[in-house]
Amino acid sequence: MTNRDRAMGLTVALLWGLNFLAIRAGLDHFPPFFFAALRFLVIAIPVVLFVPRPNVPLRWLLLYGFGFGVAQFGFLFWAMNTGMPTGLASLVLQASAPFTVLLGALLLREGVSRRQLLGIAVAVCGMAMIGWDRAQHAALLPVLLTLLAALGWAFGNLGNRLARADNPLRLTLWMTVVAPLPMLALSAVVEGPTVGWSALGASFSADGWPALAGLAYIVLLGTIAGSGLWSALMSRYPAGVVAPFSLLVPVVGIGAAWLVLGERPSVLSLAGAAIVVAGCLGGMARAGTSEAAAPPRPPTALPETMPTPEDAPR
Repeated sequence: MTNRDRAMGLTVALLWGLNFLAIRAGLDHFPPFFFAALRFLVIAIPVVLFVPRPNVPLRWLLLYGFGFGVAQFGFLFWAMNTGMPTGLASLVLQASAPFTVLLGALLLREGVSRRQLLGIAVAVCGMAMIGWDRAQHAALLPVLLTLLAALGWAFGNLGNRLARADNPLRLTLWMTVVAPLPMLALSAVVEGPTVGWSALGASFSADGWPALAGLAYIVLLGTIAGSGLWSALMSRYPAGVVAPFSLLVPVVGIGAAWLVLGERPSVLSLAGAAIVVAGCLGGMARAGTSEAAAPPRPPTALPETMPTPEDAPR
């Protein structure tokens, strides 16, 4: 993996770690399933109108959309709405990394080097330290829901990789088209057909601006920028090479929750975060076995990571 691509992975970790603060701001105002639908709906409408559909098999686009969009954020928002602390949610969700490596090895026959396995094992130990230290702040149901969200993310990663899109950003944008209708239907059944829309109307007020700001961050930076960079990496490297970057997200998420929300981490949590960083960086360093087995695809063009006028929603 090149230094440029490592920098992309670290940028994704920063964007997605701060994303949890934006989610909390939105969930303080919107019901969870409606908020999950809304975050994708505001992207999907201009995408359908202005962005050509990627030339990928429909089944892999649907797997990506239902895994990454519907399952991950439906379960995650539900978990955080039922009491999952923001910092702890950012940690537990990163179970998607070992889930992705396991599914990639079992379903895609992707090789995993000993260095990668050791790095992920070390990082998972760090996550376990933080989780053990923080588990007293979360009931069992929110933790289980967050683990289901992580499993959905892992299946979405596989759909992304199997699609092998020539333009990963376009694939990411069209992934957002899959999620809104299922999530709106679920919201109507569980939360009521008018509750979410009433909350949306009330958000255009002095009290509702934090929720709108959170929505803007999630859409522009968390989804378009973060997921676009992630798609570019997933299209170039095996899942086991890219997935460890997500282990850095809880380090950012816990730190941000500490500074902004007052969720003060203990010394044990900070030690666990340091172990996560060490394991992630160790697993990424010259992961030669996997990358030799599946060499990176050559980049098609700069627009894989940056929107062009034709690709960007208007």
